[in-house]
Amino acid sequence: MQKRVDFYTTIDISCVYEHTPSGSLPTIRDSTKLGVFLFPEEYMNNESRKNFVKHPIKTAILVDGGFYRKRSKSLWGNKSPIDRANELNDYCYKHLQDKYENRYLYRIFYYDCPPISKNIYNPITQKTVSLEKTPDHAWMSEFLKELKHHRKFALRMGRISDTQVHYSLKHEPTKKLLRGDILPADLTIDDLELNLEQKGVDMRIGIDISSLAFKHQVNQIILISGDSDFVPAAKQARREGIDFILDPMRAPIKDDLFEHIDGIRTPNLYPTGAHTKNS
Repeated sequence: MQKRVDFYTTIDISCVYEHTPSGSLPTIRDSTKLGVFLFPEEYMNNESRKNFVKHPIKTAILVDGGFYRKRSKSLWGNKSPIDRANELNDYCYKHLQDKYENRYLYRIFYYDCPPISKNIYNPITQKTVSLEKTPDHAWMSEFLKELKHHRKFALRMGRISDTQVHYSLKHEPTKKLLRGDILPADLTIDDLELNLEQKGVDMRIGIDISSLAFKHQVNQIILISGDSDFVPAAKQARREGIDFILDPMRAPIKDDLFEHIDGIRTPNLYPTGAHTKNS
């Protein structure tokens, strides 16, 4: 057996454990295959255990902001802008805590759009609404401002298409209306939702993934998203030798996405039963 055992050395035994980013037990792989190897403690003698070294892995965390805000609200309820920003910071740093890898943070890239200031017609109240004066606008402005104060955060801002902003009926009221269960006069303002279309966010995510990979600025990319638009960039990053991990925050993803990533991992931000949703 070789004197020094580490992640990037082929170990002279018949098999080794290869780390899987999901945090589950690694799978058995042939020892001659180069990769991120883990030599489990139960196979080590005292001398090997002393010489075991985990090489540092430089990790970039990319956050799809619109996805994170929606999923975090679903998982952990409504929060103030400051609390949500602190929660995101803690959630990202949870990804650096890994039993098998010595990860350290390169940077957290956050992708979103600033709130739009526009007057829009509400068909229920038949009045024009100034989006700049709404609570959602104030919340989002404060949230982005707070993120800028966090260390290692880089904000990548797209924009909201001002020609596509409109109110539309939610799914359930639409079905009831078509079935004849309710009349148009029965609709309320709660039956409407504001449709906002982001521009440039997915493009910026793809560009940054490609840039990080081509310049070899990191060893590992963790993407917090549930979108499949990242697949071309992920494939390119993997061809450049980047370990690409997806965190869908417990949301279901398509089966065909698994062939384009190196693993899935969603950390537990709160211990079971330690946190409940706020209404």
